Amino acid sequence: MNSRPNIVITGVGVACPIGIGREPFWESLCAKRSGVEQLSTFADADVPFRIGAPVNDFEPKRYVKPRKSLKVMSREIQLGYSAATLAMQDAALTTDQVDPNRIGVVYGSEMLYCDPTELVRVCQRCISDGKFDFSKWGSAAISELYPLWMLLYLPNMTACHVGISQDARGPNNTICLGDASGFLAVIEAASAIERGRVDAMIAGGSSSRLGLTPLTYRGDVDISHRFDAPEAASRPFDAERDGLVNGEGAGAIVLESEQHAQARGAKVLARLTGWGNTFGRTDQPQMHQEAIERSICQALQRASLQPSAIGHISASAAGLVDEDPIEARAIQQQMGDVPVTAPKSFFGHLGASSSIVELVASLLALVHGEVPPILNFESADPRCPVQVIQGSAMPVQQSSALALSQSTTGQTVALVVQRD
Repeated sequence: MNSRPNIVITGVGVACPIGIGREPFWESLCAKRSGVEQLSTFADADVPFRIGAPVNDFEPKRYVKPRKSLKVMSREIQLGYSAATLAMQDAALTTDQVDPNRIGVVYGSEMLYCDPTELVRVCQRCISDGKFDFSKWGSAAISELYPLWMLLYLPNMTACHVGISQDARGPNNTICLGDASGFLAVIEAASAIERGRVDAMIAGGSSSRLGLTPLTYRGDVDISHRFDAPEAASRPFDAERDGLVNGEGAGAIVLESEQHAQARGAKVLARLTGWGNTFGRTDQPQMHQEAIERSICQALQRASLQPSAIGHISASAAGLVDEDPIEARAIQQQMGDVPVTAPKSFFGHLGASSSIVELVASLLALVHGEVPPILNFESADPRCPVQVIQGSAMPVQQSSALALSQSTTGQTVALVVQRD
């Protein structure tokens, strides 16, 4: 029986609040530059959504080819497509270096919501004598909406556009399971390589939580109200945390079998050596904690590593009052005092793309030999018994990192990456 192939990561791409591209992203992490700010969209509105982490200076025409494709791309799709383009460029993987039938795409996504302004004319057509007539909705929508409007908001379209642009004719899939979707996409991509189905995969995540519809849908119960100091609002594990900060962004990585990467002379960033995937109801804290612990154990077992071999942990913590302690206890229980960082402190909660962008931060930390600290950590919370990396970057002591992600619907994922 053949042993499973080694899986390597050869390229990364990000389009997020603290940078578009590998180098700008890393420079912001090193400079401890926050991507959270006052949202100009709601500056004059009496709403609780006053701060967030947008991707500024994003020009999709720089990355999307052909440009006419932008007509059927929502912002989430544009961001995800751009991240994949950047990842392929970083991997120096061109279409002539891989059999198109042996490269695929898997993306994590959330449900995509249109901007309410797009439906204004439709709604106006449905009003009769000052009342809304639902029977008119079908005909009004057909006549007023862009004929290809639906393609703007199908969650699977990011992976489809990436597959078309890269001539990737292998598996093409989309996972919509909340915050952990990005890591679940990585696992599915790695599994396709292990099964011998492909030689390379593009795995990513893309989402935006800043539109009026998703903001209204989620409400303001869990968000930070530190409106006077937006850059200090995202505070994972800090005793003064008061909630998460919504953001947007995308991340992507290129995975290959080690044999394929070596054959084309690729520069390897790290190896993906372990993963764990479990479930635990989030409305039952103990069950949720145990699920996180099981995912950690599975990932370490698959990687054949002990906790002492892990140099740092990238936590999924978003600054939530009751949820951060659950993850912290799970980490302490299984990993002891292994140092912990939490990238959401820089750019807030990016939804389905959070885990991928956070993984890129850990990969670059291994490459550059230092782990960025948690931003805005000022006072320890006894409820969060973890060894926080604070103040300044920590030199890399071990060549392995553990990254965690959890969804509010219970999916729990852990990944182990190692640099030779």
